[in-house]
Amino acid sequence: MATMITADCINCGACEPECPNTAIYQGGVEWEMDGVKHPPLVADVFYIVPEKCTECVGFFDQEACAAVCPVDVCIPNPDIPETEAQLIERAKQLHPGTSFGADFPSRFREGGEAGAAPEAAAPAPAAAAAPVRSAVAVGPSLNLPAVETWEVPIDCHSCGGSYAVLFQHLRSGNVLRCPYCKGPYIVTTSLHNQISKVLREFHARWMTAFEELRERRQREMDEFEARQKAELEDINDQVRALSKSVLAPGAPKKRAWIFG
Repeated sequence: MATMITADCINCGACEPECPNTAIYQGGVEWEMDGVKHPPLVADVFYIVPEKCTECVGFFDQEACAAVCPVDVCIPNPDIPETEAQLIERAKQLHPGTSFGADFPSRFREGGEAGAAPEAAAPAPAAAAAPVRSAVAVGPSLNLPAVETWEVPIDCHSCGGSYAVLFQHLRSGNVLRCPYCKGPYIVTTSLHNQISKVLREFHARWMTAFEELRERRQREMDEFEARQKAELEDINDQVRALSKSVLAPGAPKKRAWIFG
């Protein structure tokens, strides 16, 4: 779907020079395409022309405007859903002199199939705490979920209800639907990147600590077994020595020979 700028824009202008398609214009400024000028779409804040937006497909693996926006107002427009195929075709039309290989950059290729529909399925209402889907058992009562199956809490902006979605659905541009009021929640690039950073750093730190603990316990077990083995051999030697030192009743005795 084409990217849009919400009315919360602070007119900082950071996004305009980042757009590879010159699709971003200051509020009140006419936009141009194929040499033809058109009336501005918005008067007060910066805006993005849908006909020129490719969500940076073909140029970057994320929307450049969203990456630099300090207030997170560059978001996918839920009213204009578009596939990767549509966007790369537009990029080719806007840049006829540019060659786009089969491995062109695209936000659609981050954890999902190219050209997949951007809207995620609505999650089921969370009546209680979201269940943990374990990936690694780290103790008898503690499991660590994989990053992709981590459940992220979402607060609906419309009705205030709370629900949870798996991180694998928290992709930039996905439109989540509140299970209570069906209100949309658009995942921004900034939100995805920040949560991804927090979860992956925590997961890596936790797994490192767990591996260190497991290795330490294994070393302690190896050392314990070595000590016990040595002690077992020592006690067996003692028992063997005792059994040899005491003559059991009825055991044959060596006779003393007298030579004259």
